Amino acid sequence: MSEARVGRLMTAKAHPGRGGELAAALVRVAGTLRDFPGCELYVINQDRADPDTVYAFEVWSDEAAVNAALEAARTAEDPPVSMADVMALVDGRPQRVDLVPCGGVGLAG
Repeated sequence: MSEARVGRLMTAKAHPGRGGELAAALVRVAGTLRDFPGCELYVINQDRADPDTVYAFEVWSDEAAVNAALEAARTAEDPPVSMADVMALVDGRPQRVDLVPCGGVGLAG
């Protein structure tokens, strides 16, 4: 287990009936992170019982990688989906749980 690793579970509630759109937008965001330095895992999930609830499970090598990704998203000239577009689909404020990744299937080291 690496103490430097950063894990996050983000939960967002979409406006009624728009969970699929929110999940699709976040999958496009995830695609931009595929080769981003320090992004070890970025998985989007939709709640089976409540499709308007969407989760992003993230694992980063360290806090600097998280900050670099956020800055890159903020300054991107032509992103596949903007943060404003994502937030327009969200009803209320997303919730964040900070985690310490310990290991498991799909997670290196």
